[in-house]
Amino acid sequence: MKIVVIGGRGLIGAKVSTILTTQGHDVVAASRRSGIDALTGEGIADALAGADVVVDVSDSPVFEDAAVMHFFTTTTNRLLAAEREAGVGHHVALSVVGAHTTPDSGYNTAKGAQEYRIQDSGRPYSIVRATPFYEFVGGLADSATNGEIVTLPHAVFRPIAADDVAAVVAGVAVGSPTNGVVEVVGPETIGMDDFVRKGLAAAGDPRRVVTDPRAPYFGAVIDDLSLAPGDNATICATRFSDWLDANSVRHC
Repeated sequence: MKIVVIGGRGLIGAKVSTILTTQGHDVVAASRRSGIDALTGEGIADALAGADVVVDVSDSPVFEDAAVMHFFTTTTNRLLAAEREAGVGHHVALSVVGAHTTPDSGYNTAKGAQEYRIQDSGRPYSIVRATPFYEFVGGLADSATNGEIVTLPHAVFRPIAADDVAAVVAGVAVGSPTNGVVEVVGPETIGMDDFVRKGLAAAGDPRRVVTDPRAPYFGAVIDDLSLAPGDNATICATRFSDWLDANSVRHC
């Protein structure tokens, strides 16, 4: 099976590409560095020639609201049009839990717009929604830091390991289109403040986390329901403490 992974050299894309290659599939790990740019369309037609599946795990290089909306809507429109021309039989996209429940988040709103375009395209598709990755703990802390203080809400969520997300995406890619949404979450519920507090402690980072229910999460004020998955979410196995034991020095 020929599978084109858009964003194939990123955090999730590289893992998905490795899994699928190991399984014996013909994988194209597409990225701007390889001359394939879904935003401009460069190299897309050639990459998709003969492809059975397109997996889109690309991410916006900038996160200002208008720019991130432009990225996800433009790349999705270009990919879907190219897939139609090439006869690709399955479009797989990685989205986020909270895409339709956090209207104050420009990023999540853009992911919701991406989902709508896929669902309305008439193309066979599968959407995988994931909660925030453990790998983002350091970036989340940095986004909320003022001096030595990190201010975050206690809003609970179920963060997940990138390896677990990649395994689910790869499994969906080799299956039949669901024409629906699969949600994947980590095994534990934790407050966002405690998540960062534990991550910083494991890394020996002296910053102090202060809890404020009105503190924004990348610009959005959230609560316990904002990043909550549906009842049928797939619960993955890797616990945050185990991930920290293996990764805290490298990632925080």
